[in-house]
Amino acid sequence: MFTIQAEQLDTPQSGNTRMIKQFRAVLCTSLFALLVPGWSTAQGVAADYKLHAGDSITVSVWKELDLQRKVMIRPDGRFSFPLAGEVQAAGRTADEARIDIEGKLKKYIPEAVVTVIVEDFAGNRVYVIGQVNKPGMFIMNPQLTVIQALSLAGGHTPFAKLSDISVLRGSGTSQKSLPFRYDQVVEGKSLQQNITLESGDVVVVP
Repeated sequence: MFTIQAEQLDTPQSGNTRMIKQFRAVLCTSLFALLVPGWSTAQGVAADYKLHAGDSITVSVWKELDLQRKVMIRPDGRFSFPLAGEVQAAGRTADEARIDIEGKLKKYIPEAVVTVIVEDFAGNRVYVIGQVNKPGMFIMNPQLTVIQALSLAGGHTPFAKLSDISVLRGSGTSQKSLPFRYDQVVEGKSLQQNITLESGDVVVVP
C-alpha cells in the first residue's frame, strides 16, 4: 500500500492543517488511481475485485474524523456505517460501495468524499478436499487457479484419481461440476481446464 505524507505546515490553526493534509492525501490518491490503470485504493486489488462476506474494509469520509472506521462485511453481505445505515457490499466492487455510501450521506453531508479501502480478503476463500496432503480452506489474495490451489493443499496423495478431479461451483440447484484432468494440464494440454477459481469453489480430489 502506498503511504502519502503531507508536509508540516507552519500555522497555528491545527484544524486547518489537518484538513489540508487530508485534502492532499485524497488528491494524490485520486490522481494516482487515474494515472495507473487497474489500480485501486486497496492493497494491490484490481478495481474490478468483488467484495465478499468476511472481507474487511476501511471506510473514511474526508473532513469527518468521526466517520472513519474498519468494518467486516457480515454473512448477509452488508455492513453498518454511521448516517448511511445498512450498506450492501458483497458482490460489489469497493468503488461501487463507495458510490452507494456517498449517495446515502448526501442528506447529511452534501459534498461527502468517501474512500473505501480493502484491508483483507478473509471472505474470498476456496476449499480443497479429498486426496491431498493438506485439505482445508484457503484464502485467495485475490485469485487462484486450480493448480495453485492444489499446490497450497500440499499436492495430491499417491491414491488420488488425478483424472477425476472436479471443481464444485454454486449451491443448491444451480451447483455445477467442472472437470479437471490433472495429467493433461501438467503436460501442457487442455490448459483451459486450469480455471481461475471463484469464492466458494470446492476442489474435489477423489
